Amino acid sequence: MTRRFRPLAAILCTLLLATSFAACKQDEVSRWEERADRVTITRDDWGIPHIYGPTDADAVFGMIYAQAEDDFNRVETNFLNALGRLAEAEGESEIYRDLRMKLFIDPADLQEMYTDSPRWLRKLMDAWADGLNYYLHTHPGIAPRVITRFEPWMALSFSEGSIGGDIERINTRELGAFYGQDPRSMIQMRREAADAGIASPERLAMASESRTAPSILDEVFVSDTEFHREPEGSNGFAIAPSKSATGEALLFINPHTSFFFREELHMKSDEGLDAYGAVTWGQFFVYQGFNERAGWMHTSSGVDNIDEYLETVNERDGQLYHVFGTEERLVEQDEIVVPYAIEGGLQERTFTVYRTHNGPIVRAIDGRWVSVSLMNEPTKALMQSYGRTKAKSLADYRENMEMHTNSSNNTVYADADGNIAYWHSNFIPRRDPSFDYLQPVDGSNPATTWNGVLSIEETPNVFNPPNGWIQNTNNWPFSVAGENSPSPDDYPVYVERGGENARGVNALRVLSREDSFTLESLTAAAYDPFLSAFAEMIPPVVEAWDRSPDSAQKRKLAGPVGALRGWAFRWAVDSVPTTLAVYYGEAARADLAQAAAASRLPMNQFMTTAGGREVMLASLVKAVDRLEADFGRWDVPWGEVNRFQRLTGDIRQPFDDAAPSIPVGFTSSRWGSLASFGARAYPGTVKRYGTSGNSFVAAVAFGDSVRAMAVTAGGLNSDPSSAHFNDQAERYANGNLREVYYYPSQLKGHIERVYKPGQ
Repeated sequence: MTRRFRPLAAILCTLLLATSFAACKQDEVSRWEERADRVTITRDDWGIPHIYGPTDADAVFGMIYAQAEDDFNRVETNFLNALGRLAEAEGESEIYRDLRMKLFIDPADLQEMYTDSPRWLRKLMDAWADGLNYYLHTHPGIAPRVITRFEPWMALSFSEGSIGGDIERINTRELGAFYGQDPRSMIQMRREAADAGIASPERLAMASESRTAPSILDEVFVSDTEFHREPEGSNGFAIAPSKSATGEALLFINPHTSFFFREELHMKSDEGLDAYGAVTWGQFFVYQGFNERAGWMHTSSGVDNIDEYLETVNERDGQLYHVFGTEERLVEQDEIVVPYAIEGGLQERTFTVYRTHNGPIVRAIDGRWVSVSLMNEPTKALMQSYGRTKAKSLADYRENMEMHTNSSNNTVYADADGNIAYWHSNFIPRRDPSFDYLQPVDGSNPATTWNGVLSIEETPNVFNPPNGWIQNTNNWPFSVAGENSPSPDDYPVYVERGGENARGVNALRVLSREDSFTLESLTAAAYDPFLSAFAEMIPPVVEAWDRSPDSAQKRKLAGPVGALRGWAFRWAVDSVPTTLAVYYGEAARADLAQAAAASRLPMNQFMTTAGGREVMLASLVKAVDRLEADFGRWDVPWGEVNRFQRLTGDIRQPFDDAAPSIPVGFTSSRWGSLASFGARAYPGTVKRYGTSGNSFVAAVAFGDSVRAMAVTAGGLNSDPSSAHFNDQAERYANGNLREVYYYPSQLKGHIERVYKPGQ
């Protein structure tokens, strides 16, 4: 009897569990459907979703559902990266990117943070997960690569909308070199080297290469150190009423990111939410945008707010200790499992990882372990990211900034009360300024430890400067308001590790020349074609040609130099000098730097020498030769070279010279172009195709009501069969911003579809 009963009991239990699961699933679907019935999505004639829900949570449910409709692949991919699960989709090449994330992101910790979050935030995270799961439920033909179910706590893994967060600054090659071997062996080898009297042993951490294949996200998260080929960042301008033709504060929003990284949308509730702008795929807050009363634009900050520590690690009786002051502390260690895809399934790699009180160990220098400290407060960061979208005044926004978790960004701000403001990086650790934190500091010295964060008053911010405008182009804060900018003498050196840039020089010029800005003239200023870098680089090479003796080389360059001589340093689609200058600039930057270093002269001084003139002319020859090889002639208009093309919705785009593309006038921002277009040739192409730069662009006026114009690179939807896949491409390439339909009266006559999620 007993033997017969046990299988029957097991069968009954299985049936009960299956019935219970089915009931729970139906209850869940019913809940989704009830919420969906409260939400309305209105698509305008550009495909942009305007989402309304009675509560903020309802609006979040609808907006994430709309995002999934437009590009579920990018939504999922962002969270695969954020959760350290990209290798489960992409394979072994992403192991160390995943390990890097898992050093800071632990699902168990995030689940606990979710439980401890304020009730209002849990409601938003619940609605976020419900919206994505309802999308998958209503679209059974969509096959997620990895995440088949979204949990509310996952929203905490990606709580700040930057193109590359602070974690992305940890070098994956060095991380892989460290954890790709036995890190403990470095301790013994270093000890043996010291005993042998070797002061500087071989850089053990770099003995092996950790990454053999490019990542799918190499051109998406362009902040990775090894991919700093194209200048990253953004432009933000704010105009006070005193410099506005209508007496309204104006804001120009110009993020420079990889294309198609954000969705443009409008989300509104009866609980005070009414935000429009760019949303990083998968997140539930407007990252760059505005509401009826205030607007915000983020630029990448040059602040030094991530520190590395050289740790003194000793091994004794099988235990690892690190020195801190006069004591030894136990080195924490843990195991991290990284699954990765192989043909037909998954495999795993298990890493023993280490950390001190300063943070996880991420690399080694001369065999000495290096830990890293950075801001890692997911709950506060998500609260701040969402909370800013509902700020209606300068006081509201300041209160939001008191959370100090918007770490990698500066903020340019304007509002309907006429305020303009610049907020420098919102997270700056307070440190002993006698140490150079641009280099790894001694982790055993208690004096190097962080002591809280700088307050708003201690940070180089600017509020309502008398000149009436504010600019930031990822340059330092000490020119943000011209002569009314903060002074570097008043702040610790670590508040800014960069300097002025070519775009900053241009921004100062265009904002200083006008006293009565409109949305249109502010947009024209932001697309001003002057290339400040070439105003410095081209006259010397023309002079070098003038001073050179007659030769075959001089005769070869007569035509190109003649074209450059009369150039006003302004990009244009039909400009041959722009093409020559870009090709020359790329060659000369490397050639001059190398030759100047060999001559032990500063670059500017070297360029005035006979050797410098020779190098400049040789670089121009390289440019001419390359153009003739690629295009059959040197006199190629810039628009023939510099192109916008969108053929597929793939994250890593393909390009084809034989396929349709659009000429773009603006250049890489490295040459000072305020409008940025990061383009290069690809295998099989001679034309250059952009993948980053201007993406979502908007100009906003704040008065009794808000008015705005905007354009999004290409189009809103990633499906090539969609009418909105590439319908904004011409406007994007020409800087022709369209009207934003913020109010129902503006939407009238421009509505393509009104529906409920799931319909």
